[in-house]
Amino acid sequence: MRYSSLFAVLMSALALSACQPVVSPSPTVVAVPGPAGPAGAPGATAEKGATGATGNTGNTGDTGATGNTGNTGATGSTGAEGMQGERGKKGNETVVIVPVPVR
Repeated sequence: MRYSSLFAVLMSALALSACQPVVSPSPTVVAVPGPAGPAGAPGATAEKGATGATGNTGNTGDTGATGNTGNTGATGSTGAEGMQGERGKKGNETVVIVPVPVR
């Protein structure tokens, strides 16, 4: 009889533990902000940093090359020689020009 009552107690404990108890959900807590506090003290002013060093001056550029001398122009051809005039004559012939009467 001991075993049967022990068995009955264990079975009832096991059966009751398998049931899920009804639990109501916990209420959600909403945080509400309070009034703003006083403003904080202003921050300290930082010290001014040292001025940086001046940069180096750049190198001077190279001088450009001198241009080449231009070509000399070609010499022109010699002009053709003009015709020779007739040699002058002595004045023993006189030419008289008579105008033609106009009508």
